[in-house]
Amino acid sequence: MQRSRGLKSRSRKKMTKVQRPGRTNPITNRMQRFEEGDLVHITINPSIQKGQPAPRFHGKTGKVIGQKGKAYIVALKDGNKAKELIVRPDHLKLQN
Repeated sequence: MQRSRGLKSRSRKKMTKVQRPGRTNPITNRMQRFEEGDLVHITINPSIQKGQPAPRFHGKTGKVIGQKGKAYIVALKDGNKAKELIVRPDHLKLQN
């Protein structure tokens, strides 16, 4: 039988979270607001599966080009190809 190569395959190290005391998922992450044109870092929060991008985009930086419901549309380059991701704010961080 061929092994599964699903969305989270080969992402054991990337999808682990460092255990720290205190609240692990503050609600302020979910309530973040971004404007069009903001540069954001994609940092996947593995404990929240909803609105997660594919693991290969973890650590990438993109530009917010719109909003779709509670999620944001983020444009970035994957090699030479332009891509648009639909990501919830739990997995985004504003670039300083």
